[in-house]
Amino acid sequence: MSSLKNLFRHTFVYGLATILPRLLTVLLTPLLTTYLDTEVDFGEVSLLFTYILLFNVILTYGMETAFFRFYNEEGKANKSLSTALWMLCISTLVFVVIAFLSLKEISNVTAIDSSYWRWVIGVVAFDTLMVIPFANMRAQGKAMKYALIKLINVIISVGCVALFLMATQKMTTTFSWLPPDKIELYFIAFFMASGLTFLVVIKPYFRPIHFDFKLGKKMLSYGWPILIAGIAFAINEAFDKVLLQWLLPLDENSAKEQVGIYTACYRLAIGMTLYATAFRLGVEPFFFSQAKHKNATEQYALITKAFVMIGAIALFIYVVLIDIIKPILVTKPSYWEAMNVVPLVLFAFFFFGIYQTLSVWYKVTDKTKYGAYISVIGAILTIVINVVFIPKIGYMASAIATFVAYGLMMVLSYSIGRKHMSIPYDLKNIVLYLFLSIGFSSVFFYILRDYFGIGSVQLYLAGALMIAILIGIIWNREQKLIQNVILKR
Repeated sequence: MSSLKNLFRHTFVYGLATILPRLLTVLLTPLLTTYLDTEVDFGEVSLLFTYILLFNVILTYGMETAFFRFYNEEGKANKSLSTALWMLCISTLVFVVIAFLSLKEISNVTAIDSSYWRWVIGVVAFDTLMVIPFANMRAQGKAMKYALIKLINVIISVGCVALFLMATQKMTTTFSWLPPDKIELYFIAFFMASGLTFLVVIKPYFRPIHFDFKLGKKMLSYGWPILIAGIAFAINEAFDKVLLQWLLPLDENSAKEQVGIYTACYRLAIGMTLYATAFRLGVEPFFFSQAKHKNATEQYALITKAFVMIGAIALFIYVVLIDIIKPILVTKPSYWEAMNVVPLVLFAFFFFGIYQTLSVWYKVTDKTKYGAYISVIGAILTIVINVVFIPKIGYMASAIATFVAYGLMMVLSYSIGRKHMSIPYDLKNIVLYLFLSIGFSSVFFYILRDYFGIGSVQLYLAGALMIAILIGIIWNREQKLIQNVILKR
């Protein structure tokens, strides 16, 4: 159990490193909806972040996970670090040159001004160059250092955004050197933060070069399926915004307005996104470090059940509190029309978190091609549902597509994994907790909210009773595990 406890300690720190930055970033939503002129502008910002996510995946081409895979092999730590660093460095420089030479074409294809793309390209480049330095911190167990640098990055980002959007409105003379466009100012702030953070983590680039071409080929071979899976993940998570822009039967500005409304409510699902992401950051190095231990499969099974237990309770509590959280994060009622997508997106990211814990079988057995297959199937399903239903039901199609795609990926990973690695999952209880959490959440949000009324005392009493029932069922069935792993010090 000690290794599992260590995992949870690391997950907490990585969770803190992930939650604080993302919470601060989400807290920019009220600032953006206040100082950006229209929902159209917010939609344009959302589209640019979709492209940032997609380019980040493409430019890292699986090197982060490949680095973890080979770092733990005897005598390969330095070679893995150096090889991964310089492969990403060279490919990123090539990308920057090509992208700047193609600014006009990129602007025409995306229908987004090239002045924004200049800064976005810089943000993507710095983010890519920081991937391996941050991965090296995780591999060395420097969780606190990782968390601190991530937090500093966000403080700089949020501080610059707040300064540029708020102060420049009143101090135009002082800030006359800045462009007047608010969207451009937003991405200048992120560019500055990324550049400064890169200077903080740049030290590994000054180590002696131990580039190993043979190892590089192995890392590419290991990483390309993860690249495919990453692109598919980007499609599942974010490409729906682009599809909304393209497929809604509206003019360009009205389509971007719908993207902005959908994205604002999509961000309200931040709770489960943070939980799944934090768990992934803590669990990925753990998977590889435990791979050769005798009881590795039992540890993997416990990790998955623990994730579902905690996530089931957290998900339902978040749904109960969503109408209290809503006006804090999205202040304009005009954005709330898309609230019905929030539970679906929460369920989707719960499924994705479970999928991440189930993915251990293909990562530790070097069968990452299966991860690519599963993710591509999910991406195809996402695209098909969006293409068929966006013209009919708008952004609800995108939420449904995310929910269905991640659910299918979770089931496929479990089904295929059984044939390649024997992991004793407690399937009966895992399915029970998943069913109860999603069932309670659906009844509360889609039925009781309308029956009792949003914000009513009766609604929250019903929610509190349902939370107590859910916790009671899990405690009754998992008391020994909870006491040994979570409560025992």
